[in-house]
Amino acid sequence: MYLVTGGAGFIGSNLVAALCDRGAEVMVVDRLGEGEKWRNLARHPIAGLLPPEELEAFWRAQPPLDAVLHLGAISDTTATDADLVAATNFTLPLWLWSACAEREIPFLYASSAATYGDGSQGFDDDPSPEALARLRPLNLYGWSKHAFDRRVADLLARGAPAPPQWAGLKFFNVYGPNEYHKGRMASVVFHKFREIARGEPARLFRSDRPDIADGAQMRDFVHVDDCVAVMLWLLDNPQVSGLFNLGSGRARSFLDLTRAIFAATGREEAIEFVDMPPDLVGRYQYFTEAPLGRLRAAGYAGQMTPLEEGVRRYVQEFLLGGDPWR
Repeated sequence: MYLVTGGAGFIGSNLVAALCDRGAEVMVVDRLGEGEKWRNLARHPIAGLLPPEELEAFWRAQPPLDAVLHLGAISDTTATDADLVAATNFTLPLWLWSACAEREIPFLYASSAATYGDGSQGFDDDPSPEALARLRPLNLYGWSKHAFDRRVADLLARGAPAPPQWAGLKFFNVYGPNEYHKGRMASVVFHKFREIARGEPARLFRSDRPDIADGAQMRDFVHVDDCVAVMLWLLDNPQVSGLFNLGSGRARSFLDLTRAIFAATGREEAIEFVDMPPDLVGRYQYFTEAPLGRLRAAGYAGQMTPLEEGVRRYVQEFLLGGDPWR
């Protein structure tokens, strides 16, 4: 049995779908709330659904687990409740790390490209304490993920007990099906598609940097299927541990992304530029790109989906249909 925290969420539910397709038993830890988040799990024969507050009691029963995949988090980059974010994104994964080390259970967890801050220190997924100490996240969410990465590095450096396999995955800008409950934090692909589907222009942020044109801000956009493929590969290769970037490996502009959506919908391009919201000014990443050297060196040979192909599949196979859930 696999334990997937955040298993009803975006990346988590896509992973649950893949594990169930393999015939695995999957216990999901998550809250469904009052919206349609439950639809992310509706097609898959999960073994059970636990609210997070029941996780410790479940663990004390010592169920047989093949691995723990910790994807649950407060992922809102504008979150301001530091105590809640720290408890969820730092203290809980520390407890899971220790629990998995004690029972010798593989442990995979979600880190984030938000740990890199403005990118001035590069995007090298060097797991050493010295390299991690140089990074400066721009927001509370990024700091919480970074704090856990640093604690893992410190524990390993001290020779403390560790899970038999561990992997931290620095997810870059993930897009794909089952993200619809995320609201403002859903991908740019989803938000731009909705504008276009309503017959409106696609609106992009103006640049507030003189060296970067409007719409030329660049991100590493990665399809959720590629993220799932890497996690499954890690589960199949328990000898591999480490901190790894998980992106496409190639930065693309927001204009590139938006034009790919127009092409997928068959609509004529119409793009407008708007001012950036005040809460993002000074905390906005203008460039991200995931070097994949460490992941490749570890043995992962899968190819990442090109942006235009990933957007086409997402739009035409999910968003344009009557039932967009996986």
